Amino acid sequence: MMPVLRPPRHPSLDLKPLIRDIPDFPKPGILFRDITPLLRDPQGWRAVMTKMGEICQQLQPDLIVGIESRGFIVGTALATDLGIGFVPVRKPGKLPGAVIGVDYALEYGTDRLEITADALQDGAKVLLVDDLLATGGTAAAAAQLVQQAGGTLVGCSFVIELAALNGRERLPASIPVDSLVVYS
Repeated sequence: MMPVLRPPRHPSLDLKPLIRDIPDFPKPGILFRDITPLLRDPQGWRAVMTKMGEICQQLQPDLIVGIESRGFIVGTALATDLGIGFVPVRKPGKLPGAVIGVDYALEYGTDRLEITADALQDGAKVLLVDDLLATGGTAAAAAQLVQQAGGTLVGCSFVIELAALNGRERLPASIPVDSLVVYS
């Protein structure tokens, strides 16, 4: 049964003004949602950590897994704040030692994500985090990778979700997905 996330109790700070729109990046026709201004704002960033921390209180993960590269920023800050460990999911060839990988389809080809082979062997409960949920391909691949590596995925949390792209539908239906800022 999927846990139901209660709306987090958090400071009433509106995060949208701290997210910058950059048209035609990284290519024409794309509207990039940039968290750089949010990262510069201590009150805004504290609100992100508070909100995601409340999600963690509900789900009780053992580890935070962050997706390269902005997921590292979100994930390491959250893990440090909570006093739990962090595990990176990276692009190919970036991790030392033995790795487990998963290939996944993109609109224009394929890509691959990897995790250190022994990172989740103990069946750790994992919260998967990233800055953005768009089409869901990368997040779905990372969720699959967590499970292949021996972890138990207990939820996914994102700073931003682009709801019109239906990325949430690509994630496992049995886990809660939470996004702090949703664009329709």
